[in-house]
Amino acid sequence: MTRLPGRDDARGALLQLLIAELLIGSVGVFVHESGQDPVTAVFYRCLFGGLFLLALGLARGYLHGIWQDRALLRGAVLSGVLLVLNWVALFAGMARSSIGVATLVYHFFPFVMLILAALLQGERTHPADLGWTLLGFLGVACSANPGKLWHDADTSYLIGIGLTLLGAVLCGASLLMSRRVGRERPFALVMIQCWVGVLMLGGFSSTDVFHVGTHWLWLFGLGVIHSGIVYVLFYSSYPRLPVVTIAVVAFVYPLVTLSLDYLVYGHRLMPVQLVGLGLIVVGTLGVNLKWRLGRVGVRAGA
Repeated sequence: MTRLPGRDDARGALLQLLIAELLIGSVGVFVHESGQDPVTAVFYRCLFGGLFLLALGLARGYLHGIWQDRALLRGAVLSGVLLVLNWVALFAGMARSSIGVATLVYHFFPFVMLILAALLQGERTHPADLGWTLLGFLGVACSANPGKLWHDADTSYLIGIGLTLLGAVLCGASLLMSRRVGRERPFALVMIQCWVGVLMLGGFSSTDVFHVGTHWLWLFGLGVIHSGIVYVLFYSSYPRLPVVTIAVVAFVYPLVTLSLDYLVYGHRLMPVQLVGLGLIVVGTLGVNLKWRLGRVGVRAGA
């Protein structure tokens, strides 16, 4: 019989998840403050994150036998390519729009996962889920500030929104693939994905980074914190928490990002973008918690 997590165990997992969401919410600030182009930022995120995960994995035995697991290696490489390209697109989108706007638009990725699972893997999709997806997409459209898009958006802003949407698609595809191959060994999966990024981007990273400066602290934090510590916290907390808790706590990430974007850079959301945020929240919760019309409550663990 499977042992249910105790109250203290669940509280510890919830604290880990909250810390992880708080930390990942600062990723845009670290990228901006590093002063590097998106490719260089992602390269060092992968390098420092990969080194951290490799050292921790070897010390704790998390990587034992991974070279014999061909399915894991294949899936990790393919999903890693998508994940790395997603990071590059997201960071480029942030640079051309704003950290807050890009984060909101980027949160279309859960709906991308749902659509791709139905189209490519034949997973049955309930009509209500499609309705929540449409609601979430409407939220994404509002969060991009449609008034600015149609009237006075410059080319850079439009490209930024497009790149962020591309990042959301790549993220959804990567997570869908990772879900299939990394269910048993998520730590090894993330470590391999980081090293895939190192190999992909090593020849394209800027050499202007090679001088003494505080940018190294931001790049080191980007790797160790956002690709190392955060993922360790995520994967250690997920098995001990119900889906409803994970789905709700996930919105700490955009809220932290929006707060930092306003406090640090003075970027304030327009009313229509706040409406978009609300629609994204409702749509995402509807999909993850399997809300159905006429039902009172939700089904946790679906």
